[in-house]
Amino acid sequence: MCTQTKAAALMANIPQADIDPSGVFKYVLIRVHSREEGDDSEVDIVRGYGWAEYHADIYDKVSEELEKDGHLDCECIGGGRIKHDAQAKKIHVYGYSMGFGRANHAVTTAKLKARYPGYDVTWDNEGY
Repeated sequence: MCTQTKAAALMANIPQADIDPSGVFKYVLIRVHSREEGDDSEVDIVRGYGWAEYHADIYDKVSEELEKDGHLDCECIGGGRIKHDAQAKKIHVYGYSMGFGRANHAVTTAKLKARYPGYDVTWDNEGY
């Protein structure tokens, strides 16, 4: 019988991407992994919000929430910006974070395409 750890069960329920419904805003790519011994499961998640003045503001809020029960650990593996035009069904990922460096925009784009089917989701490494 296969048993799933508490951390793996928690990670399975974390939305892969959560961003503001429209606008231009900062985003971070966060790697969430288990703190449980013998469990090396992990998942990368995208979070982007217009309220954040800094990329670290997003990371701090999200990681605090995910780590509160002690089963999960988070690390920010980069950041950038997202331009979300809901009316045109377009999302563009670009730029980098001064504090965390450039996220792998290809990973971010794949997660956004899964979250927003029917959207034109693009990326490049230009801009800040």
